[in-house]
Amino acid sequence: MKHRNIINQLSLGQKAALMSGKNIWETQDIDGLLPAMFLADGPHGLRKQVGSGDHLGLNASELATCFPTAATLANSWDEELLEKVGMHIGQEAKASNVQVILGPGLNTKRNPKCGRNFEYYSEDPYLSGKMAAASIRGIQSTGTVASPKHFAVNSQENRRMASDSIVDERALREIYLTNFEIAIKEGKSKGIMSAYNLINGVYANENKELLQDILRDEWGFDGFVVSDWGGDNDHVEGVRNGSHLAMPGQSVNGPLEIIEAVRSGQLAETVLDERVDELIDVILNSTALSDEVPEIDWNKQLEVAREAAKRSVVLLKNEASVLPVNSSKKVSIIGEFAKTPRYQGAGSSVVNPIKIENTLEVVKDFPLNFIGYAKGYERGKAAQTKLEEEAIDLAKQSDVVLLYVGLDEIFESEGMDRTTLSMPENQQQLIEKIAQTSAKVVVILAAGSVIEMPWIDKVEGILHGYLSGSAGASAMMDVITGKYNPSGKLNETYPISYNDVLFGEQFPAEGRYAYYRESLYVGYRYYDSAKVAVQFPFGYGLSYTTFDYSLIETTRESIKLKVINSGMIDGEEIVQLYVGKSDSRLMRPVKELKGFKKVFLKAGESQTITIPFDDKTFRYFDTEKHEWEIEAGTYQLYIGSNSRDIRLQDQLDVNGVIPAIQSNDHYLNRHFQKLNTEDFEQLYGKPLPKEKQAEKYSLNRNHTISDMKHAKNLLARLVYKVIDKLLIRSQKKGTPDLNLLFIYNMPFRAIAKMTNGMVDMKMVDSMLIMVNGQTIKGCSKLISNFIANRKVQKTATLTQEE
Repeated sequence: MKHRNIINQLSLGQKAALMSGKNIWETQDIDGLLPAMFLADGPHGLRKQVGSGDHLGLNASELATCFPTAATLANSWDEELLEKVGMHIGQEAKASNVQVILGPGLNTKRNPKCGRNFEYYSEDPYLSGKMAAASIRGIQSTGTVASPKHFAVNSQENRRMASDSIVDERALREIYLTNFEIAIKEGKSKGIMSAYNLINGVYANENKELLQDILRDEWGFDGFVVSDWGGDNDHVEGVRNGSHLAMPGQSVNGPLEIIEAVRSGQLAETVLDERVDELIDVILNSTALSDEVPEIDWNKQLEVAREAAKRSVVLLKNEASVLPVNSSKKVSIIGEFAKTPRYQGAGSSVVNPIKIENTLEVVKDFPLNFIGYAKGYERGKAAQTKLEEEAIDLAKQSDVVLLYVGLDEIFESEGMDRTTLSMPENQQQLIEKIAQTSAKVVVILAAGSVIEMPWIDKVEGILHGYLSGSAGASAMMDVITGKYNPSGKLNETYPISYNDVLFGEQFPAEGRYAYYRESLYVGYRYYDSAKVAVQFPFGYGLSYTTFDYSLIETTRESIKLKVINSGMIDGEEIVQLYVGKSDSRLMRPVKELKGFKKVFLKAGESQTITIPFDDKTFRYFDTEKHEWEIEAGTYQLYIGSNSRDIRLQDQLDVNGVIPAIQSNDHYLNRHFQKLNTEDFEQLYGKPLPKEKQAEKYSLNRNHTISDMKHAKNLLARLVYKVIDKLLIRSQKKGTPDLNLLFIYNMPFRAIAKMTNGMVDMKMVDSMLIMVNGQTIKGCSKLISNFIANRKVQKTATLTQEE
């Protein structure tokens, strides 16, 4: 151990106290020995709460810079940019005496309806990992600790604290862990946040295979693991299997669990000492012992946010070169988002921006012949004739309409998944009507994830800014006016319709078990393998110039090619390397991203670029040996501008093993429409867990509050109905009620985890006795356990072992 001298000075109570928070945001400090660390949200900007704290972003937080969200930044495919943004977030954290940033979020976007996709990078684990590693390097260059999340297989918000992700081993390792592997190995993260969910029957926060065997032993992680807030299921099992910090603080109840487990022999004190040592190492190497307070240049921070937003804009359509907009054209701006921008998601990542731009304020600073603004629609409302008529009248006077639309706040939020990929009906109707005028229509989109575009053929241009942060308005204007040539490319596939999503009808899982039946075939891996037409392929993005590729040359270590800017405007191209093996004996997508390079070229300039191979290029995970292998044979190497636009192709013979032919014919031969439960069970390798079918059944600690609809107690079922009605009512208002969403999806055990000691597990068990039909007995036990818990809270001390 590195810090045996400190551990020897700690009592059992003090060591136990270090394994859970002092309060909502801080670790436990030990007088004279260890300072506390402050943990704060910050995937795309610091959220340090002032006054009363909560983990949902409901209460006020300190002013900070709101940078573009992860889904936005990933469209830049720019590791240097991500590192720069991370560094500036880290600096703000350091200035606010925050030691740990709870981010970046990098879960694989398994399904476009996941409500938190705006907070994640990509449907591809390689791109996600590279973006996250860069962000982590930037954050930690300031001394601030990064804590990437949510580890792992966290793909839906519905029942997120009690959902069991049932995933086969190859998909687990290749799709849902490779992103974290790259982030940890290349980013050298000193923290990681475990996910709420179970993985194949074991909670992520107490999963030895995940936290010890893979994270520490295989990847060499030497930091600390923190639970998601309220995600500590069994505190003792978490500590035993590699988790260091249960958050938020549970007063004395959490530490007392550890003390009792050690004294009873359930938990070896040597294991506790290991966890304490690993956590102490992070604390002592954090900024907690530093007096340095950097001075923040807020204008510089905003400039970095603007650069990040600008370099992440994706040009999706540019018919007849409507963009960039000529200053001689009469231009109108239509859409509520132009005045009140949608620039970030909802939930724990919400930043209180020190400044937020809007388009109507910044348009005067750009060379546009701007003739007027019309609101056009109102968020969360039905179409309004008066607003539409005003917008149409203005459009008729215009040569070009910049139509600002996207997803309302209620569509994307932590705690709930989307019900549709459609935009609000009033906005779609407005697009249709404006498109009927003689004006050229350029749609400016603001959304954190995939949308359907049935109106795409009726407009001339589409620019997608995703959720672009504090300075997104001026960044977009730079692109609109041609001051900056757009270089962003999509981090995810846009299907034409949600009906095209493989097993889309089964998302989100409504019951306990989320079956990952698609296995490896997530995003473009499915669409390209199944040859399904898409609206926009993975990696797609246009430019105001053109790029040509030539002279491909492959060696054992890398692939080289020549790229020329064959147009008239300086610009950047993102060259993408995909690898496939057409004669594989294994289940494989037709091609997978294995490298990329962003290159800036002046008009007419050419450059030879090299994309090196790495340990991810040819590997697959062998489920018999439980280790990585390379299949011997010939591989196809594809160089493309996106996953469908392959410009150059080569092949390479690679040494390796010859695996047995996979026996599951439907997965092997990509017979997607024939895949059934039996196929997935065979791939999974053991019987699938089944949902309970009874209308009423006994609930336990890990059932959610929403499961009270199945409760044996009539009153419990009535409580469920009230919560459900309140939730529906809040959704109709257009703003997500995060408190209700959290309660609805919260398991009973979390009542004890989230109430700072007011409720303990014995009280939770008493509540469950009532819920399960024994009202008088449960009420009696609840009262006696409440009195006992009050006594413990008043008298327990953790400074001594006694």
